Amino acid sequence: MTDVLRRGRVSLAFGFFAQGVAFALLVTRIPAVQDRYGVSDALLPVFLAAVPILAGIGSVVTERLVRRVRPSRLLRWSQPVVLLALLGVGAGDRVAVLAVALGVFGLAVGALDASMNMLGVSLQRAYRRSIMLGFHAAYSLGGILGASLAWAGAHWDLALWVSYLPVVVVLVPAALVGSRWYVDGESAAGDGAAGDGGGGAERAGGAPGAGVGFKVLLPLCLVMTFAYIGDSTVSNWSAKYLQDVLGSSEQLATVPYNVYMVTTLVGRAVGDFGVRRFGAVAVVRGGAVVAAGGFAVVAGAPGAWVGMLGFTLLGLGLCVLVPQTFAAAGRLAEERDGRPGASDAAVARLNVFNYVGFLIGSPLVGALGDAWSYRGAMLVPMVLVLVTVVYARSFEARPDRYGGGHERPRTADVGRGSNGL
Repeated sequence: MTDVLRRGRVSLAFGFFAQGVAFALLVTRIPAVQDRYGVSDALLPVFLAAVPILAGIGSVVTERLVRRVRPSRLLRWSQPVVLLALLGVGAGDRVAVLAVALGVFGLAVGALDASMNMLGVSLQRAYRRSIMLGFHAAYSLGGILGASLAWAGAHWDLALWVSYLPVVVVLVPAALVGSRWYVDGESAAGDGAAGDGGGGAERAGGAPGAGVGFKVLLPLCLVMTFAYIGDSTVSNWSAKYLQDVLGSSEQLATVPYNVYMVTTLVGRAVGDFGVRRFGAVAVVRGGAVVAAGGFAVVAGAPGAWVGMLGFTLLGLGLCVLVPQTFAAAGRLAEERDGRPGASDAAVARLNVFNYVGFLIGSPLVGALGDAWSYRGAMLVPMVLVLVTVVYARSFEARPDRYGGGHERPRTADVGRGSNGL
């Protein structure tokens, strides 16, 4: 099982990486997409809001599908759809084409995000130590590559489809090959084989995790929402903020997201060690405080370079919140329902609030920016992220479980199936 888990961990990390590339290529070129299709500033928030709404629908559908279809199978086929939809965004020439491409992108992203994190939570359970931040670090690495490619496209004034096509041609077949080694919850617990279990689509046990109610998950849902309000502010408005408010060039405006992803990568690369040493509660509280400081710097920045310092702090602070929220949801689900795969429904439900955060964050910042100022708009996510400190106790795990206490598991336990987190 150790070799199966290792291959599953590497292949899933590549899936996170590919998603980071695709998402960064989309969000860092929003001004170029807007110019290509002639989308007005008033209409832009509508397009930005449509994607998370559809992604939320995709996540809800995924919660139901995983009762019968393994998450690995959903991930295997949703990832190529996301990449092809990205190409559609770059290749179209009419607003209707843009709407369809973004609609497909949103629905597929919902299934992709939910299934990726389901597999991540189940692998973390099998390893019996914190590894979730590592998967999200791979996403950040992909975001860095995607933002760098976006910078190159803006620098050489390449058409969007020219920037997107080579990425899609490389990542689609690579993702399909890597999906052969995905490990589902049952497999991670030593109950089956890697991948989608051959052809078996139906899953025993009805609806795993159905006993985890909204009231139990509410604190984690709020943290997820606030974290993604902050993240969506960076993703959707950092380029426009630097260009329109701080007076940078279009080329330089692609840099903040890249800086944000670099510091996110650094924070997540060491974050699992921090969780094992200090516990999830301390790491989440520290991240919330650092992120709030980053928003304060961005709001008061006199120029582009100070603004990028603020985005640096944002990356270091926000990077730990989302992975630890998924891990905490998986732990709660497993405590209430010990079957392998019990965390899948909880992860899918929690993932919806990823898109709630994006849905609120993008229009909120845009509306406040138009009605008041974009500098003032940056203070709203700052306050919301600080609220996370109040809910940090929800991330506390029992001392005999990984990730919440300071004790590390015995070497013999690593890679062995376990129903507990």
